[in-house]
Amino acid sequence: RDYQQADIKYLSGWKQWKRASSKSLKKVLGEVKELSSYLKLWRHNIHSIEGKFGTGIQSYFSFLRFLVLLNFVIFMLMFGFVTLPTIVSKYGIFNSSFAKIPLKNIDSHCTVYEPSGNKGLIYFYTYLRDLLSGTGILEVTALFYGYYTIDAAWISTMRYDLPLAYLLATFAYLALSLLWIIIRSVEGFKQNLVHAEDQFQSYCNKVFAGWDFCITDPNAARLKHHSLLYELQTDLEEERLKQKIADRTMKEKLRIYSLRILINIIVIAILSGCFYSIYEATVFSQEKSNGISNENFQANLLVQYLPSIVITLANFTAPLIFSFLIRFEDYSPAFEIRLTLLRCVFVRLANIGVLLFSLWSQISYCASDKCKACGYNYELYPCWETEVGREMYKLMIFDFIIILAAVLFLDFPRKLLVTHCSCKLVQWFGLQEFGISDNVLEIIYGQTICWIGTFFSPLLPAVAMIKYFFVFYVKKISLKHTRKPAARPIRASSSNFFFLVVLLIGLVLAFVPLGVSIAYIPSSKACGPFRTFNTSWAVVPDTVLGFPKTLQQVLYGIASEAFAVPFFMVMCLIMFYFIALAGAHKRVVEQLREQLVMVRSESSFL
Repeated sequence: RDYQQADIKYLSGWKQWKRASSKSLKKVLGEVKELSSYLKLWRHNIHSIEGKFGTGIQSYFSFLRFLVLLNFVIFMLMFGFVTLPTIVSKYGIFNSSFAKIPLKNIDSHCTVYEPSGNKGLIYFYTYLRDLLSGTGILEVTALFYGYYTIDAAWISTMRYDLPLAYLLATFAYLALSLLWIIIRSVEGFKQNLVHAEDQFQSYCNKVFAGWDFCITDPNAARLKHHSLLYELQTDLEEERLKQKIADRTMKEKLRIYSLRILINIIVIAILSGCFYSIYEATVFSQEKSNGISNENFQANLLVQYLPSIVITLANFTAPLIFSFLIRFEDYSPAFEIRLTLLRCVFVRLANIGVLLFSLWSQISYCASDKCKACGYNYELYPCWETEVGREMYKLMIFDFIIILAAVLFLDFPRKLLVTHCSCKLVQWFGLQEFGISDNVLEIIYGQTICWIGTFFSPLLPAVAMIKYFFVFYVKKISLKHTRKPAARPIRASSSNFFFLVVLLIGLVLAFVPLGVSIAYIPSSKACGPFRTFNTSWAVVPDTVLGFPKTLQQVLYGIASEAFAVPFFMVMCLIMFYFIALAGAHKRVVEQLREQLVMVRSESSFL
């Protein structure tokens, strides 16, 4: 300490101030970080769940909290740059106004769009139908694409290009989601590497260095004790399965591999049946929905929700079948969850893809010259973007209804039967386990719907945020009162990383339908900010044409093959360099670990 004070004495005034400022900044950042940890959403609830049910189940609720925050940011982005300027200009707030550019070289029949608003005497069930299906009064609100039918907003003397802002906001929320998921995945990958260490070292870390000696509250100490217990149970279970796999005979290996091949054939057959059913249901719903009168409430709602019902049935039955079949494949708990999750993810995300493909086939089908002049089926879909947004909205609402109904009408009655009925059959079934893979899949499926639907329904992230907020408490109550933890515990570090990887797959798959809708399918000529453009992407080259010539040449050069090919090669070289560097670091770590083992063994002989 005296040496440090003497060293500080001979520093210049600038360096002393710089060092003091650096220390103060670090202290402030540390206090802000500590304070922010207390402001985290559901902090106490998640810690309580971790102590009672283990880190594996806790990882699901932490993942749910992340999606709530992500959807809040996406909602603020779309509301701030798309919805708010539109509302301000339409209602003339802040001396604002809006402009509509007259359509040129467009047939008049392509511009006719009459939303299915409620007229005359309105019954109560009509509002319920509108709320569930996005029709009626909801169809003409800011919830859907058709509301934003302006070309420019004037706020005071500033011109706001809404079509460009709409497209850039879409790219922004996709890029933000991608960046946020990658950052969290890197953090999870680091934790996964730590837990992938030697098992003996892992046990020592948990037993001798796993306790937090800053804990003074008895309840917190009890929760930490249970958390460490679950971690040790997970390690022991994985070691037992590794030993079991190592002791298999050739006959057992042949039997298990043959069984796995048979089960995968059954899985493929189930997937094919799901896809065909969704396609047929979507085509039938679109053809029959316009032919049913509004007075026939039950038939109208059933036909409109038929694709959502079929998709939900496929999403509900397929995971149950997969969870049953995977028990016979004899995998480790962690890999069992991953494989089941991948299969179920493929079912759910592919179901959305089949639904969109069915809609696009109907939207693009033109049998007359008048239809071909518009570029899409204007008779059935005068504003096809709003129709797609309604389908995504219905999927979101129906998914929440199913989650709530499953807890109320399946979990609670089963809990009452197990508690009050002594029948051997009922006791054999027991309480249902809290399946982490199934529950994670539900929210990844909902988030993929949100990513796809936000372009067609800019306020859909708000619906998703509210949905996940209530889902947290529904799942928490279900976990504590109607379900039990999994008999085979899993580790949270690998689960968090894998959940984010699957979420990343959902985001990448969401790029495909959005890219097709923006760049390929002609935009509606009767509604939306892109009605004056052939496609939504056409607003980008139109904007570039307004730039100075020099800037245009630079942008065209960046977009050309002469720039793209060398850039891709340089990126590949950089990637290969970092891969080689990571491999070298890994080898150095392994050598140091071996040297530590040798030093430890030598010291034991002395």
